[in-house]
Amino acid sequence: MRAELGTKGLEYSAAPKPPDLPPRAGRGVLAVLRREPSTCLERALVLQRWHEAHGNVRDVVVAVKGPTLDFSAHAWLDGEPDGEVGAYAELLRLPPR
Repeated sequence: MRAELGTKGLEYSAAPKPPDLPPRAGRGVLAVLRREPSTCLERALVLQRWHEAHGNVRDVVVAVKGPTLDFSAHAWLDGEPDGEVGAYAELLRLPPR
């Protein structure tokens, strides 16, 4: 996902299909995502693909907060907020590809 986002931006291709593992193996996916440095958008897109492969289709939410000095952006998988997302204003949703 990092390479796709780096070269194509929001015109990225879908993440590769995950291996055929049971849904409970998602704990391993989360462990790898915590271990490897990644952006919140990269993490959300990988998790989106994992969930989609297990029949749970979700959007990735991209949002921002703060007008100027406090500006920040964040992305998370819909239904699984990552951190304090209440202060963020949703900009767009990325459906699975």
